Amino acid sequence: MMYDVKKIREDFPILSREVYNRPLVYLDNAATTQKPLCVLDAMREEYLNVNANVHRGVHYLSQQATDLHEAAREKVRAFVNAEKTSEIVFTRGTTESINLVAQTFCEAFMKEGDEVLVTDMEHHSNIVPWQLQAKKRGIVVRHLPINDNGELEGCNGGIVNVDEIGKKLSERTRLVSLAHVSNVLGTINPVKAIVKLAHERGIPVLVDGAQSAPHTKIDVQDLDCDFFAFSGHKMYGPTGIGVLYGKEKWLEKLPPYQGGGEMIDQVSWEKTTFEQPPLKFEAGTPDYVATHGLATAIDYMNAIGLDAIEEHEQMLTRYCVEQLLTIDGMRIFGPSLPTDGAFSRDAVVSFQVGNIHHLDMGTLLDRLGIAVRTGHHCAHPLMTRLGVTGTVRASFALYNTKEEIDVLVQGIRRVSQMF
Repeated sequence: MMYDVKKIREDFPILSREVYNRPLVYLDNAATTQKPLCVLDAMREEYLNVNANVHRGVHYLSQQATDLHEAAREKVRAFVNAEKTSEIVFTRGTTESINLVAQTFCEAFMKEGDEVLVTDMEHHSNIVPWQLQAKKRGIVVRHLPINDNGELEGCNGGIVNVDEIGKKLSERTRLVSLAHVSNVLGTINPVKAIVKLAHERGIPVLVDGAQSAPHTKIDVQDLDCDFFAFSGHKMYGPTGIGVLYGKEKWLEKLPPYQGGGEMIDQVSWEKTTFEQPPLKFEAGTPDYVATHGLATAIDYMNAIGLDAIEEHEQMLTRYCVEQLLTIDGMRIFGPSLPTDGAFSRDAVVSFQVGNIHHLDMGTLLDRLGIAVRTGHHCAHPLMTRLGVTGTVRASFALYNTKEEIDVLVQGIRRVSQMF
């Protein structure tokens, strides 16, 4: 079936608006994606006709809202191919999911001097939570370096050098936490191989899937990761809703993240007992309308086809890199364009042009109607490694087109001439 991007764009009215009297070219999808009408309609419908707090309510609306909320959990389970719905915890997003693991895992399994291993390409949300625990508990945060091609040292085109990566795992390493895809470089990390290597040493692995879940099929059982985190707003769903997948054996052992309603079994002045996962980690009223919106977004992606989405976005990524390389002074960060084989970059291209400051480039592109992201992209350590203060980042979604990339390239040329 032909990928009909024109028809897809009709589902996103915002894409047909103008900014500064120019057609909007939205290339900031790694920050957040636009929402199709079906997601907005589903949430509006629930607020209008089903709105009631979920769980425990005996009245009709509460039962109906609960059914939608738990149906969304099943939808997410199928989306990542988890074994059970009890392994799906709803959070506010990837950041809260990682904070949940950092706080509870360190409390249960780590002591002073124990290590968590991250990478040089992590988003701050997979660095700062561990640093907070380091300050609180005396754990050590170590990091895997990257090479000049934007890949982990010891990983070449998705091939893992077992000996080289293995040397980074010490007897004090208690957890590996890494991005599936870099939000700056677009690097696709070989997480399955790294998980296997860590598991051979008895070390669990958390995968930050914020930048992979919108773009490719996720199978947590195939990856065999112990935790997997992602956000709804980066995959055409609403803001404020995210997911933590955790293997049942870990979720059962971890202590509660927060206390309150929903997550308790019994409360007395003497002691409190807690619900089983996932409710143990879902204190308070959940955003049950957002979970329905997320489920609708998953339905939308499934209807187009995840394989088709990935193929389309890979085409856009390759085309963008090819066209940007024709611009004088262009520096692209991350994996190089391969002459053959798979492209180990996913839907993100970060760049600089000559000595033009990234903020100047982004501001002037904006006046041409082109929305890109500029700055450090919540990855200060990576910027330090790259030797820059920031980059311009274009990132793609299922509704973007080659014509929009042409507009971007023309815009960069125009801005470059001004300098």
